[in-house]
Amino acid sequence: MAEDLNQQEPTAEEKAKFENDVLKAAEDAMKMEAEAKKADASDAQAEAAEQPAEAAEKPAEPAEAAPSAEEVLKQQLADATDRNLRLMAEFDNYRRRTAKEQLELIETANGKLLEKLSEVQDNFERAFASENKAQDLEAFEKGMQMIYNQFAKILTDAGLEQIDPTGAEFDPNCHEALMQQPSETVPEGHVVTVFQKGYKLKNKILKTAKVIVSSGK
Repeated sequence: MAEDLNQQEPTAEEKAKFENDVLKAAEDAMKMEAEAKKADASDAQAEAAEQPAEAAEKPAEPAEAAPSAEEVLKQQLADATDRNLRLMAEFDNYRRRTAKEQLELIETANGKLLEKLSEVQDNFERAFASENKAQDLEAFEKGMQMIYNQFAKILTDAGLEQIDPTGAEFDPNCHEALMQQPSETVPEGHVVTVFQKGYKLKNKILKTAKVIVSSGK
């Protein structure tokens, strides 16, 4: 029994060798761990170096380019042309509408005037009817005077004014001289006789008066 125990107990040399083996294994393990860490760090650096390269290789998305000055001017010109065409169309419509309204006003005014003048015509026709012919010339003249007054009032109400420049100074803007004749009573350059009266409508000359002008004594 004692012999077996003596045989199992390691010698000093074996102990020393075992300790050396353990130390070597520990050193190898530490060395392998250090190399593994170094390899991991190298891989990380390589990966980091590759990422910018990939980013550089990937083309950047182009940013939307700002319009050039020429394009801006072309757009402004197109907008101005469009506004001009719209204004021209609106003005043309306004002109047509205004012209139509003015024509309607003139036709309405003419219609009212003609309606009144038709009454004068009716009175003339009644006066000249055979059954209404008066034997008395004085009564007939009175009837004609009444029709004339009616006619003159219609024209005056419409704005027509008669020009009778008898004795007035000759005015070439309102008068038309037919001739000159000497006069003892009318000064030179004044109207002696009105051959035909003139007419104006609200200060606008429609027809000049035909006159004879005095040449003096």
